[in-house]
Amino acid sequence: MTDSSISKGSLQQFVEKRLLFGQEMSLELSAILLVYFVQGILGLARLAVSFFLKDDLGLTPAEVAALTGIATAPWTIKPLFGFISDGFPIWGYRRRPYLVLSGLLGAASWLAMATVVNTGRSAIAAITLSSLAVAVGDVIVDSLVVERARKESQSDAGSLQSLAWGASAVGGIITAYLGGLLLQYVGTRFVFGVTATFPLVVSVVAWWIVEDPVTETSTWQVISGQLKQLKGAITQKVIWMPALFLFLWQATPTADAAFFFFTTNDLGFEPEFLGRVRLVTSIAALMGIWIFQRFLKAVPFRTIFAWSTVLSTLFGFTMLLLVTHANRLLGIGDEWFSLGDSLILTVMGEISFMPVLVLSARICPPGVEATLFALLMSIVNLAGLLSHEFGAVLTHWLGVTETNFENLWLLVTLTNLSTLLPLPLLFLLPSTSSQGDRATVYSQSLPASQAAKLSPEIDTGPPIMLPMGAVESET
Repeated sequence: MTDSSISKGSLQQFVEKRLLFGQEMSLELSAILLVYFVQGILGLARLAVSFFLKDDLGLTPAEVAALTGIATAPWTIKPLFGFISDGFPIWGYRRRPYLVLSGLLGAASWLAMATVVNTGRSAIAAITLSSLAVAVGDVIVDSLVVERARKESQSDAGSLQSLAWGASAVGGIITAYLGGLLLQYVGTRFVFGVTATFPLVVSVVAWWIVEDPVTETSTWQVISGQLKQLKGAITQKVIWMPALFLFLWQATPTADAAFFFFTTNDLGFEPEFLGRVRLVTSIAALMGIWIFQRFLKAVPFRTIFAWSTVLSTLFGFTMLLLVTHANRLLGIGDEWFSLGDSLILTVMGEISFMPVLVLSARICPPGVEATLFALLMSIVNLAGLLSHEFGAVLTHWLGVTETNFENLWLLVTLTNLSTLLPLPLLFLLPSTSSQGDRATVYSQSLPASQAAKLSPEIDTGPPIMLPMGAVESET
């Protein structure tokens, strides 16, 4: 054996052990991680979309909030995409062709934004199609992660999910500042054109997915069995009660669109600075995840939701200092205050949202993990859509426009206080923590016989946890 082959083998072992968390290097793994990476890197156009709707199309804060909500619609029907890919194989394949199509659709959507889109309706149609493309690709790659994760040993539990989320996070961090910088110097259309190239990566790497052709008969048999299991699962209190809480918790109105107009039109924040804010919040998101993983995994769900909601609400009121310009009286500049405020609120937000992913994964019984997880995330995303629409109504009702921010303090106050409304319903959540096994979760709401039936493999493997990209709309 030559020195070069030994060196090559040692390097591969190092990469697999240290960088890939024990996952074996393969083209398929590269494809999976690249799909998630592209999901993160599409954040390059996020600021450009906001400025395009505000400046190029002249929309009001209420209109932007309403249209942003509509763009998340594809994420509310994710299970449908799973059933379509399972039920209607293309040339006998359920994964690769749909990934190819999702990449092509995404590229076409952003290319349209870069060239022919000139109205609010056409813009939201293109953005919604791009959201659809990402959602379809997300469902497909999630199913691949679920299939591979079920084969992991207890010691490797969650490693692939961590890799997937990390790939998406890296993509987001890379483009966080770059998106604002490009926007300031080359404009929205150019940013959209650059963004259009990234979905094509998904179409290319789709061919690296290892997949055996299926027959129509066997596929429909699988779907029929999944539907029966899914129906039995969602009618159980252990599943619909937490799902109801998560829906109500996420559906409270948001003032994000109005606040964006305030920071750009009143405070005069430039795209480059907003890119810096996005970079800070991207890093802060990783901090929030690390804090949860390091210190809060053993804390019961109810406790985390209660304290994180209360603390997020309290910290959220610091936005009033910026809205009323009181920060200037304290000797803190608008930009510095905004950076610090964004960092704290993002960390708190990630700590609040991590239990959503973990809890959703915990209550998914074997056999329908991917479908039920997608359904739960769709419920959360539907709540997010309603959150934007409720925010749009409040923004319009209070008379907040692109130039009138007199009642913005009241909008921030109302939306902030509304986050406390679901707290009396904490009893809907299981009293276990993230480290509690499925058996404990099920036993709290079901007789032993039903719990065993729903979760026959609770002792053989870890719960499935998918990356945050599963619940984020790409608008």
